[in-house]
Amino acid sequence: MPSRPLSSPGSAPCRLEWRPSRWQCRAQVLLVALVPWALALSDLPGPRWQMVAAAAVLVGVAEARWQVRRPCRRLLIPPGDAAVTVDGRPVEAFAARFRGPLVQLRWRQGWRRHALLFWPDTLPAAQRRELRLAVGNRCISRSRRAMAP
Repeated sequence: MPSRPLSSPGSAPCRLEWRPSRWQCRAQVLLVALVPWALALSDLPGPRWQMVAAAAVLVGVAEARWQVRRPCRRLLIPPGDAAVTVDGRPVEAFAARFRGPLVQLRWRQGWRRHALLFWPDTLPAAQRRELRLAVGNRCISRSRRAMAP
């Protein structure tokens, strides 16, 4: 009678849901609020820095509103060499970068490049660990090596 293996032969898929970060929006609004002060201290003449400051504030607030209203995205990272899917559609060239508590995911769909940034308020530590393990188990590159072994 064969004994059961001590570990499972494969791992479960990693399922994530990305949503806009409130921390990122607050940080962006804070930086936009500091733009007029920074421009006032610059060497621009009076009317010019005021116009530039007004334009920068308008663009910054519009960007923050757009960022908050972005739709949620659902990611599925299956084990092995199966394709990663975003919102049910397969993607190419999926990559993850871990920078402390921030995680950046990048991929390609057709000719368009996409990216998502997970802040600590949108990706808890347990899910960050799960994502790190799921990405680490995937094939890094399917192309030939650039250098000799």
